[in-house]
Amino acid sequence: MARIEFTPQLHRFVETPVLDTAATQLGDGLAAAFAINPRLRGYILDDQGHVRPNVVVFIDGRRARDLRGLTDPLGPDSRVHVLQALSGG
Repeated sequence: MARIEFTPQLHRFVETPVLDTAATQLGDGLAAAFAINPRLRGYILDDQGHVRPNVVVFIDGRRARDLRGLTDPLGPDSRVHVLQALSGG
């Protein structure tokens, strides 16, 4: 099963589950996490359901490509990490 984990920094604001899911696409995996804690959705997705600009999603060490439709595939052994993007200098 794919495993979805959220950055510890988010945990300061909202419960962030570590989730094992049979989802085959990123959107379905995130939906499963949001079903556990609906408040988490607002931290990850905007009002249109797109990944927020300050959030980065990695699937198996590679940056997710479809941040609007969330159709990136998940394999049975995929590891998804949802992080807050950092900027500045």
